[in-house]
Amino acid sequence: MLRFLARRFLWFVITISTVMTVSFFLMHSVKGGPFDGERKLDPVIEANIKARYHLDWPLWRQYLQYVGPFNLDDQRALAAFDEEGGFSLWRSEGAEGEPTRAFGGVLTGDFGPSFRYKDFTVNDILEESLPISALLGVLSMMFAVALGVSAGIASALRPGSGIDLTLRIAATGGIALPNFVIASFLVILFVFLIPLLPVAGWGTIQHMLLPGFCLGLVFAAYIARLTRTGMLETLSADYIRTAHAKGLAPRTVVMRHALKGGLLPVVSYLGPATAGILTGSLVIEKIFFIPGTGSHFINAATNRDYTLAMGVTILFTVLVYTLNTVVDMAYTLLDPRIKLEDE
Repeated sequence: MLRFLARRFLWFVITISTVMTVSFFLMHSVKGGPFDGERKLDPVIEANIKARYHLDWPLWRQYLQYVGPFNLDDQRALAAFDEEGGFSLWRSEGAEGEPTRAFGGVLTGDFGPSFRYKDFTVNDILEESLPISALLGVLSMMFAVALGVSAGIASALRPGSGIDLTLRIAATGGIALPNFVIASFLVILFVFLIPLLPVAGWGTIQHMLLPGFCLGLVFAAYIARLTRTGMLETLSADYIRTAHAKGLAPRTVVMRHALKGGLLPVVSYLGPATAGILTGSLVIEKIFFIPGTGSHFINAATNRDYTLAMGVTILFTVLVYTLNTVVDMAYTLLDPRIKLEDE
């Protein structure tokens, strides 16, 4: 287990470094900037703003400042580079004459100030918006698992029947239709034709139901197909036939013996699905005006808010990698025959 986790951590460092580097230079290569607008700023004002956020620095220097291996925010650090031919991990003196660490930026969990939201740092925005997206994601995942597993089991127990055909058609439709199309239909149905739920906002359970349903429906369709496939394979296994031959009740055979093996494909899907719910919520959050991380990510891309876009990208990368690692470890609990790498 320890060797497995150590190996995963090494690949995590490589993955996050690659994503961060590629994202940083891609964003800065796009034309336009966070302070461009319809009204042209005075050149002196624009220069002062860029100097305030270090956008007048060369890209390599902005990158090192943002990532945080070296603090380049004052002339003393630059002088250390010029005189010593490299960066010192310590400044010559701090505010009270004591040495201070030059580390900063992402390495210390500081994503910097937002370029578009004045008086807010990226950490402040993520701290406020992430719980909202997480709550929406948990609600959507609960709905997706409950509906998907139930539909998959019902379909697998009666293969070729009318129920099986209906559920497969419904699952195929759920997979084919994007969540924003489903959201549009449900808004028309439950907001305008049958006014049961509010169309936008956040704060009550009524506000959560419609976006949670729209976000989870696509994933419920995938889970239903995976559950059906896994259950059909498990129900044909020798130990299931043996359980039936011993006279066990069909319900007991399905719930106690077949379900555990039939859910293996679903478990492998839950890692990327959970991360996909968080990242895919950006469209749903915009449709229903939910102040979550997804909405801020879209605004950051539109406004060229470099630090906020980088912060959300890094956050989503960490979530995807962590959840996939947890899923791999959960595999061994469901099926003892499966061993982790290097065990």
